Amino acid sequence: MSTTRNRPATRGGGTRVRPERRSAHRPIIGSGVAAAPPLTLSGRRWARDYRTRLIASDWAIIIATVLVAQLTRFGTGDAAVDAGSLQLDYGIVSVIVVAAWIAVLGAFRTRDARIVGVGVAEYKRVVNASAITFGALAIAFLLLEVDIARGYVVLAFPLGVIALLVARWSWRQWLIRRRVQGDHLSRVVVVGTRADVEDVAEQILLRPGSGYTVVGVAIDEHLDGLDIVGRRIPVVSDLGSVAAAASRTAADAVIVASQPRAGSNAVRTLGWELEGSSIELVLASRLTDVAGPRIHFRPVEGLPLIHVEIPQFEGGKHVLKRALDIAVSGLALVVLAPVMLVIAVVVRLDSPGGAIFRQERVGKAGREFHMLKFRSMRATAEAELAALAAANEGAGPLFKLREDPRVTRVGAVLRRYSLDELPQLWNILVGDMSLVGPRPPLRREVEGYESHVHRRLFIKPGLTGMWQVNGRSDLSWDESVRLDLYYVENWSLTGDVMIMWRTFRVLTRPVGAY
Repeated sequence: MSTTRNRPATRGGGTRVRPERRSAHRPIIGSGVAAAPPLTLSGRRWARDYRTRLIASDWAIIIATVLVAQLTRFGTGDAAVDAGSLQLDYGIVSVIVVAAWIAVLGAFRTRDARIVGVGVAEYKRVVNASAITFGALAIAFLLLEVDIARGYVVLAFPLGVIALLVARWSWRQWLIRRRVQGDHLSRVVVVGTRADVEDVAEQILLRPGSGYTVVGVAIDEHLDGLDIVGRRIPVVSDLGSVAAAASRTAADAVIVASQPRAGSNAVRTLGWELEGSSIELVLASRLTDVAGPRIHFRPVEGLPLIHVEIPQFEGGKHVLKRALDIAVSGLALVVLAPVMLVIAVVVRLDSPGGAIFRQERVGKAGREFHMLKFRSMRATAEAELAALAAANEGAGPLFKLREDPRVTRVGAVLRRYSLDELPQLWNILVGDMSLVGPRPPLRREVEGYESHVHRRLFIKPGLTGMWQVNGRSDLSWDESVRLDLYYVENWSLTGDVMIMWRTFRVLTRPVGAY
């Protein structure tokens, strides 16, 4: 989504011009929509509250970091700086570093409400602001012939960056919890055709962590409301009186879900009508499931063009991904060898049969391989499958049973915490699989794929993936396909690290594991 903040128009002397409400006389549907709940923070109120918390946190962390660096390097005594004719000690230098660091964090808008809580932009800005701070200070001290101890800088910079990132992540978890509880959300009205409005509203309602809550929709159909993912969303206006409806519902933003029939002029007019209200105008891109790094805006003669990079399935980043796979899987096999040995013994003692279960799966480019797992079912499980087909609870071509009678006592525990998948580290080491990727399918599942689903096979299947951290077996077939295809076309090394981290968190609170 792209966002535009509407600023008040002014005349010569700076007097604010009240925007003309061209459509205010038109009837508005659903006039009984309630204002923001009094016990929650929404819109600019939550943004101010959260920004205040981040500012206090940044100050505390930077002061503590610089103080630790100074005390570690120089102790509690006075430490003079070799500054030629200038009279400086490290107490003054530390004050300068703290003030500059805080100022640059603010200048880089690291606490902007549009980036906090989602994505990696917040973290990137914190790192960039910190690097600029120390780079600028290094140049300034060099020009002033101030000789700063390298040990002081080497300790303060990395320690401060790490502490800031950890604090931002911790605050983000706090913010997400509040949003899931219905607090710290921006109220939005979604505008467009009914189908597009329902699609955008559904994505928002299913993901409260995104920071939005839908308080109304505007469509050119005479309805009282729309039922979306179990919620009744009121129709607050037609497409001609959106600005008035947004103001009346205390909305913080208007999201345009599709191009109005009146064309681009309608969006421009809506922007004019929102002027002076501080309500943001957000345009929802219909480039579904295209990650931000693949999208680039390029204005050409006033026409904003969106360039979408074509997915690449070979090249340098795939080499780096393979190197990461080898390093992590090799190390994990060594470290976890005692644990895996114990699991193998327990599996053998629990029920007749071998400890390792081998099954043919389909990998990259349709190549078959033998995927390894600790056996979690009876040795006769494959022969019993046909008799259980009628009880299948799986989505699409998948076979799943919440209470599968073939699962052993030990197998149930292994499956709950995904410990049965540890032998797949060997599949990763030899190149059949990757640490992160789509779910490895069976041949019979692939034979039931629609044509577009075969894109899952463009890269190696993974030990974990977006399906693993978003519900696992509780996902619908369509949603699991969507997540896998999104990963295939948009994966990155940074994203892989984040998925692996989320996997560790999911394993401590298993959801959808059966």
